[in-house]
Amino acid sequence: MRLWLGGYTADMGGHASGIGTLLAGSADDGSAGGALSFTGTAVAVDSPSWLAQHPALDVVYASLEAAGTVAAFVRTGESTFSPLGRPVEAGAAVCHVAVAPDAGSLIASCWGDGRVVRMALDSAGRPSAPALGAAAADPFAGPVDPFASAAQEFTSRDTSMEIDLAAAARSLRAAAGDEFSHLVPGYDEVGDPPDPGEPTVDAVDPERVSRAHAALFLPDGRIATTDLGFDLVRIWRPTRTGLRLDHEVVLPLGSGPRHMVLHPSGHLHVVTEFSCEVFTLGSGRDGRWSLLGGVAVSPPGTGRDTGAELARSRDGDFLYAGLRGSNTIATLRVRGSGERVEPVALADSGVDWPRHHLVVRDTLLVAGQRSDDVVSLTLDARSGVPGGVRHRAEIPTPTCLLPAR
Repeated sequence: MRLWLGGYTADMGGHASGIGTLLAGSADDGSAGGALSFTGTAVAVDSPSWLAQHPALDVVYASLEAAGTVAAFVRTGESTFSPLGRPVEAGAAVCHVAVAPDAGSLIASCWGDGRVVRMALDSAGRPSAPALGAAAADPFAGPVDPFASAAQEFTSRDTSMEIDLAAAARSLRAAAGDEFSHLVPGYDEVGDPPDPGEPTVDAVDPERVSRAHAALFLPDGRIATTDLGFDLVRIWRPTRTGLRLDHEVVLPLGSGPRHMVLHPSGHLHVVTEFSCEVFTLGSGRDGRWSLLGGVAVSPPGTGRDTGAELARSRDGDFLYAGLRGSNTIATLRVRGSGERVEPVALADSGVDWPRHHLVVRDTLLVAGQRSDDVVSLTLDARSGVPGGVRHRAEIPTPTCLLPAR
């Protein structure tokens, strides 16, 4: 199997020279279980940190992170590309690109300034006409209530819960009497101005800014994006020329939603960078997404992990979350109808700083950003857990793995 490699070049402190080429076994092998070999640079370009494939053409899109642009490249040979038009401006630290299944557009996500950008694609696959989605607002701006994250989690599942919580608070306060009523959380007082000296989100984390990080096209044509800085999953409707925000799902304060994967059941699983959790979202009959639950995937007490990529097995029975710091891969089993996830095991990733990974049949390929390598791990058919390193190839600062068409 042939794969294209995204990477960091010197402008991002890396050693890559552009989009690289990796072979896993022979080029025409449909699996990735064979020996790994780096065969060079397919096209020289600065820091193509994320790659995405056109659904019908031999065109690959790259987020040029340091330049803040998205570039298209057309395949010109077995392992060569040429630029297809000029790069298109996206935003600061553009870190992810997703292409629409109908090949009519792509979405670029910008970590540096929070921009979500839609670009039109012409019949040859050239991007143009960047249009900005509405800027995100911090749902936690204002006073910090110790119960706020839990209340938001419940209300995001069903907006009717807001009324229930408010009514319950009033009833409890009346029953408690004057002596103890102040102990009841003020769910019926949302919107009241904060008392002088009451802590705010800005006081807890003065660096909270919008940081868009990934996009995913949903089966109904809408688009989900993550905002790592504001703890949001945002749902958009495409318009003729841009994007219209449909609604948002708020995750717990400080979780940092990063990447997503759509389960065959229709549920959306999200890995968080800061809290190292996997959350599950479901869509209701009215089309609104809500938070169904979540599970921690990092070893308790380490305090040193950051979540990276999330991938699923072909049958959807397992999820794999990359953890940078402990340099492990968390295996999770999907239960029920896709709405529940439970931890199975932690396995050594075999690399330093597992930035990205993907599943190819019974093999997990992992890109080690800091160890300058890519490894293959065999997945146990019964437990789903990755085994030890089977093959390794030295790769300069890899950040993304993309199977070639």
